[in-house]
Amino acid sequence: MISRVITALFMLFVCSDIQAQKPLIRAFQPANVVNKIPYGNNHKAGHYVQTKDAKIYYEVYGKGQPIVLLHGGLFGSTIEFADFIDQLKQKFQVIAISTRGHGKSELGTEPLTLEQRANDAMTVINAVTKDSVIVLGFSDGGYSAYKLGAMYPERVKKMIVIGAGEVRPGLREFKFTAKMAMEMDKPFWEQQLKLMPEPNRVEDLFTQVANCYNNVTVSKDLLSTIKCPVLVMAGDRDGGNPVERVVSAARSILNHQISIIPNTGHGCHNENFPATWASILPFLKN
Repeated sequence: MISRVITALFMLFVCSDIQAQKPLIRAFQPANVVNKIPYGNNHKAGHYVQTKDAKIYYEVYGKGQPIVLLHGGLFGSTIEFADFIDQLKQKFQVIAISTRGHGKSELGTEPLTLEQRANDAMTVINAVTKDSVIVLGFSDGGYSAYKLGAMYPERVKKMIVIGAGEVRPGLREFKFTAKMAMEMDKPFWEQQLKLMPEPNRVEDLFTQVANCYNNVTVSKDLLSTIKCPVLVMAGDRDGGNPVERVVSAARSILNHQISIIPNTGHGCHNENFPATWASILPFLKN
């Protein structure tokens, strides 16, 4: 009897391990794309840190200058940065953070704010390194990067921000729901719900993200306080963050560079990674 129980537990462990290492799909990813490493659910590289009110999950890859990755919101996950991690981990120490409420990170008990996310990121950074870091943020992660650079100038050496332009109340209405998201990409959300420690709070996540962006202002007042070099990028067909707003945001930053990726939308790094990487690489080397 005991041997059967041990065998059953062993098989459960093995099956769970295999499940944990299955390739993860990105949002709207074509079926023929295979992510060899399950970034965002890789127990070999995963860690947790406790912030004020939530347990935040992150993964670390490679060695060298630390570079922090902040993924997009709602449809965002660490796996969306698979191409970046594959390249960056060869020469950098990559710190890939799952934003609270996303992936394996808890949502917490306090309302979502950019300041809160910047503090989450800094808590993770302090757990990994005392050095200054490079930050790469996409969309929601880009806004968090702006806030992080403004709040902790001594710890942010450079920033790369993709798809994050000026925003203020009334400029754009955020009213996306979990039901709408599920209808748009059911396989992705079925996968993500299995990772989430609190899948029953997914509607709460959508509501809080909407409340955050319906009330937040990211303009010259914030952006002009960023002192480090910032490469601001966008796809020229981004409907949610038009090029005009992205360029305007960039020009409010003293030390900025601008790169527009042609014939791409919001996720230009996934639509045309070679062009995106070609723009980023010189910025990293300087």
